[in-house]
Amino acid sequence: MTKEELKKAMQPIADGLFGKQRTSYGQMPHYTVRPVEMIVEDLCAIPEEEWAYYAFSREPLNGKFSDAERLELTKQAIACGRTYAEKLAAECGSRDPETLAAYLGLDVDYPEMPQNASRVLFAEFREPKTIHIFMDGVRKGEELFTQHGVNAFMGEGFALAKLLLGHEIFHFVEEKYRKEIWTRTYRIRLWNVGPVKNTSTVMVLGEIAAMAFAKALTGIRFSPYVLDAFLVYGYSPEAASGLYEEMMEKSGRTPRLPEA
Repeated sequence: MTKEELKKAMQPIADGLFGKQRTSYGQMPHYTVRPVEMIVEDLCAIPEEEWAYYAFSREPLNGKFSDAERLELTKQAIACGRTYAEKLAAECGSRDPETLAAYLGLDVDYPEMPQNASRVLFAEFREPKTIHIFMDGVRKGEELFTQHGVNAFMGEGFALAKLLLGHEIFHFVEEKYRKEIWTRTYRIRLWNVGPVKNTSTVMVLGEIAAMAFAKALTGIRFSPYVLDAFLVYGYSPEAASGLYEEMMEKSGRTPRLPEA
């Protein structure tokens, strides 16, 4: 991807951290740019379950649920992700995502950028067993991490590429255990006419579970949803600040403004 293509892909920023949570800005409004350390400090303080409303805002079936249902389903998805992290770490004998990927027979590569991509991606799982971790975004994140002191909030020894890998491993796990894993067996009824019923899985539950899976494997203290804004900051501080505002508001918090 050329720099010109990358610029085009950022207008608008169509996706969140892992290319699944779609955030369409259209003609992107202007946002007050916050320092990256402010964004990270505030977002790292949001408890894992309170990301429910931000996560569900990316769900096509979001309107089918009440706030109470969104929160309850988020709790169950988090429990599902944690359960499979513990199960597979025990089987593999390691919590390291790279070791686990090798144990599961996954093909992992680290290209610079996606080819022919119309949106910015940081990582991607492709069936049946391939994971791409795109290093341009990882390096930009690592630079922010070291230069702006965000490690005070995210923790020392934080490995972006391994967290991304952990998330994508879960999507393989969902396929491997699709007949029994809760994120696939839970279904919502869309409609029924007499004995005829139409049900659907809920896409966002797999994303929430994948976040919890990656968090459990890596031992980080914050929700990986924080990286939606953090990694975007490396490309567009203004767009990342817009995500920050949305995330804070969805979790019932007031976004801060930088000091004059």
